[in-house]
Amino acid sequence: MKKCPIYFLFCLIIVFTLIPSSAFGQQQKNYDKELRRLNAKIDRVRVLVDSLEFNDQLLLPELMAAFKQAVKSKTQQDSITLVIMKRINTLSNKIAMLGNQARFMDSTALEIYNKLVMVENKIVTLTSSYNEMAKLKSGMPVSSEPKFNAAKYKQTYMESLGYFQNEEYDDAIVGFKDLVSSDATNELADNSQYWLAECYYSKKNFKRAIGEFEKVFNFAGTDKDDDAQLKLGLAYQSMGNIEKAREEFQRLIDYFPGSEYYPKAKEALKKLFID
Repeated sequence: MKKCPIYFLFCLIIVFTLIPSSAFGQQQKNYDKELRRLNAKIDRVRVLVDSLEFNDQLLLPELMAAFKQAVKSKTQQDSITLVIMKRINTLSNKIAMLGNQARFMDSTALEIYNKLVMVENKIVTLTSSYNEMAKLKSGMPVSSEPKFNAAKYKQTYMESLGYFQNEEYDDAIVGFKDLVSSDATNELADNSQYWLAECYYSKKNFKRAIGEFEKVFNFAGTDKDDDAQLKLGLAYQSMGNIEKAREEFQRLIDYFPGSEYYPKAKEALKKLFID
C-alpha cells in the first residue's frame, strides 16, 4: 500500500520542529549561565569601586594633611640646608683668604730674613776691614795663622759629618760653621757650607736652611750646586710656598739637565702643577 506524500511531509515537519527546539533550549541555558556569571563579576567590581570611593572619602583628608606636612617639612629642611651651605661657603672663603695671607706673610718674612742675612754679611765684612785697619795702625801683622791646617780641616769636617749622621745637628752646625769661616778656599769648604744648610733643613728651620743653601753657589767649581738647588725647592715646598718651589725645581731642570736629581725635580714639578 502506498503512503501518502502528505504523511511523509507531516513527519518531516515534526522532526525538524523537535530538533531545533531541544538544541535551542540547551544553547539558551548556556547563555543564561554565562550571563549570570558576568552579572556576578560586574557586581563584585561595583562593590570594589564603592569600597574604594568610601575609603577615599575617609582617607583622603588624612593623606592630604600628611602630604602638606611633608611638603612643609621638606621646605623647612631645604631652607636650613641653604643657610648651612651659605655659612660653609663663607667659612671656606675666609679659610682661603687666610691661607693666601699666610703665604704672603711667609714670603715677606723670608724676603726680610734674606735681607737681614745680607746685612749681617756686610757687618762681618766691615768689622773685618776695621780690624785690619786697626792692626795696620798699631803696627800689628794683618795676616794670621789659619785656625785649621789641611789635616785638621779634614778631621773636623769628618767629625762634623759624623755629628750630622747621628742627628746631633747642633754640634754639627758648630763644626761646619768654624770650617766655612776659617778657610773658604779649602777644597772641603763648599761641602761644609752645604752640610751646614742640611743641618738647618733637618731641624726644619727651612728659612735659615734656604739662606745657607744659597751660599753654596758662591763657591766656584762646587759640585754641590745641584744638591743645593734641589733642596731649595724642597725647602720652599715644606714651607707651603708652592710658587717659589716651582721656580726652584724649574731652575734645576733648566740649569742642571745632567744632574742625578733631574728626574726627581721633574716629578716634583709635575705634582705641584697637578695639586
